[in-house]
Amino acid sequence: MTTSFRSPAGAATVFSADQKILLGSLNALRSSRSVFLGRNVRGGVHSSPPSSSSPSSIQAVSTPEAAKATTKRSKVEIIKEKSNFIRYPLNEELLTEAPNVNESAVQLIKFHGSYQQYNREERGGRSYSFMLRTKNPSGKVPNQLYLTMDDLADEFGIGTLRLTTRQTFQLHGVLKHNLKTVMSSIIKNMGSTLGACGDLNRNVLAPAAPYVSKDYLFAQETADNVAALLSPQSGFYYDMWVDGEQCMTAEPPEVVKARNDNSHGTNFVDSPEPIYGTQFLPRKFKIAVTVPTDNSVDLLTNDIGLVVVSDESGEPQGFNIYVGGGMGRTHRMESTFARIAEPLGYVPKEDILYAVKAIVVTQREHGRRDDRKYSRMKYLISSWGIEKFRDVVEQYYGKNFEASRDLPEWEFKSYLGWHEQGDGAWFCGLHVDSGRVGGNMKKTLREVIEKYKLDVRITPNQNIVLCDIKSEWKRPITTVLAQAGLLQPEFVDPLNQTAMACPAFPLCPLAITEAERGIPSILKRVRAMFEKVGLEYDESVVVRVTGCPNGCARPYMAEVGLVGDGPNSYQVWLGGTPNQTQIARAFMDKVKIHDLEKVFEPLFYNWKLGRQAKESFGEFTTRLGFEKLKELIDSYEGSPNN
Repeated sequence: MTTSFRSPAGAATVFSADQKILLGSLNALRSSRSVFLGRNVRGGVHSSPPSSSSPSSIQAVSTPEAAKATTKRSKVEIIKEKSNFIRYPLNEELLTEAPNVNESAVQLIKFHGSYQQYNREERGGRSYSFMLRTKNPSGKVPNQLYLTMDDLADEFGIGTLRLTTRQTFQLHGVLKHNLKTVMSSIIKNMGSTLGACGDLNRNVLAPAAPYVSKDYLFAQETADNVAALLSPQSGFYYDMWVDGEQCMTAEPPEVVKARNDNSHGTNFVDSPEPIYGTQFLPRKFKIAVTVPTDNSVDLLTNDIGLVVVSDESGEPQGFNIYVGGGMGRTHRMESTFARIAEPLGYVPKEDILYAVKAIVVTQREHGRRDDRKYSRMKYLISSWGIEKFRDVVEQYYGKNFEASRDLPEWEFKSYLGWHEQGDGAWFCGLHVDSGRVGGNMKKTLREVIEKYKLDVRITPNQNIVLCDIKSEWKRPITTVLAQAGLLQPEFVDPLNQTAMACPAFPLCPLAITEAERGIPSILKRVRAMFEKVGLEYDESVVVRVTGCPNGCARPYMAEVGLVGDGPNSYQVWLGGTPNQTQIARAFMDKVKIHDLEKVFEPLFYNWKLGRQAKESFGEFTTRLGFEKLKELIDSYEGSPNN
């Protein structure tokens, strides 16, 4: 069976003629010779690549004077250019007595893995603090790092840890004068925040399940290698936080070789940042790796999605590549949109780092740098089309992509509960509402992780996995976790198991309304509506809530997406699917929180009444269409079950 990735009719995935965004030369990074955009014969390898010394070779230069003089650039691009590779003026601002840093430093500290915030609910002045985000490829957290983060949350944060939708920790409430202590503690305890935010590759996702199988292990190894390939090299992070003392890590030779290869003009010659140059990328960049059927990573929401393809014996052979996903958009600007990734092609496993690098360089060279609303790679692909995008990537890759391999259908896998790893040990997935670890839950988790010396993993659904558990430990661990409210999945409402929310108020500067603090009540109301219309307890819909349209909790893939568009008000999105392969569409604007029943009770009732066999709520809403759904709402007179 071939996997089908669907976008319902009317979904904004391409520009209309009057909205087309011009990409021309709108960037500050341009090779000294233009990339040839013509089409090569499909299926073959280019003839011998030019050497770096050849007159016809492509050379990348950090910030050409001509580009500076003729191209409009955003304010952030100029800040990056003048920063001495993300150092100045942040290095000076950190030494001042002020509780905050200036605007330029606010932009730069993102590259170090931090955002400046203040409590928006306090009156009479701003109490500044910083949020720190770690970088954990595949969500892997060594025992030592978990215990360190737990300590730091109590000593320097707000007493909680937050598990994110990109398999990382967020630590809120760190004061400026404590930043160096906290950052250095993370670095010295097997962690990092480098590149967790900012205009570069973010944390690389992979399934959190610690299965000892060839495909899962290879996916996680690839996530590690891609993260290393695209990690900044100029040392600014270690200069700032540990006085230049880099923690020694051994990179696989294939990573070093791929990073240094400049056969096709991908690199900045003699630059401290061979891939990024002085300007880094136009905007954030997101990558996920997975295996067939396992869509725990929301594959299609990423700039690049990689799927391991194995032979009949289970030996990994290569990767299907998907490109152009992204969630962020702006209300009332139809030229901004959420988009799911589309197939680019297949590459053998030995070429994957070169293919990823070629895609990143294409975005670096051609993504917009004048208007950050349109700087994600999804806009480049939507403007060019996938064929032209593939043409350009192939110039940097040096080969043609092969046809994508057929894959089975996708499933969402939560990995909650107990599972055998395949090596005699067990892992236990624990549901954490909105990823917020605090109170007695935090205390108990720490006791278990410390006592049994467990490594953990964070899932893309904001949950936590305890790894390498011996059989004789299962009963005592289950008992103590349950006493702290960390229940096995059969005791957790199915609605909660798939729900997600971003932090929103009080610390996120972009929040328009509640998300994390509001979703518990919303889910209880959805469950009450289910009971009222006669839906069973084991039936569920995927609900995701965000406080603004940036989409951190990926609401545009949900069956029910609630996107903040005013105080106590949400834009309602419908039409995603439980396996996250179809993008939702905007159904209603400005729905007040107290009016949710007026919208959803009629829809849930008619779903129960009129659904086809095994038809999910998202599939039902797509099949009926929004005009019919609104008719059902308007004509609803209440459930006979009431």
